[in-house]
Amino acid sequence: MKRSVKRISSRAVGAAVAAVVLAGSTMVASPAMAQSADWMKSVARAIAAKQTYPRTAQMRGEEGTARVKVYISASGAVERTEMVSPSGSATLDREALSLPARAGTLPAPPAGATSVTVPITWKLL
Repeated sequence: MKRSVKRISSRAVGAAVAAVVLAGSTMVASPAMAQSADWMKSVARAIAAKQTYPRTAQMRGEEGTARVKVYISASGAVERTEMVSPSGSATLDREALSLPARAGTLPAPPAGATSVTVPITWKLL
C-alpha cells in the first residue's frame, strides 16, 4: 500500500515515515571475520530502532538508500562509521553516518571485533 505524501503534518512526522529495509537487503560482514546471520539481523534491528526521517529531507521529498560501514568492537561499541554508497541526499547521508552511534552499544559480535555494511533506506509513505 504505497501512497505519496503531499503535505507533512506533525502527525505524519510523529508516525514512522522512515524505514530501514531489512527484508531483501544485504548486510555484509567483513570477510575475514564472518558473523552469524542472527547477529547481523540483531544489529540491523538495533540501528533501525533509532532511525528517524530528517524533517528537511521529508519536506524536500528526499528519499534514498545509503550504505554505511560500521566498525564494531568486541564489546559491541560502535567505533566509527564510513559511507560506502551515498543516498543522493546530503541530509540523509549525515543521518546515516550518525545513526549507528545513536543506537548505542550493539550486540557484541560473536567472533570478536568486526565491521558490517548496513543499507539504510528512507522512503516517504
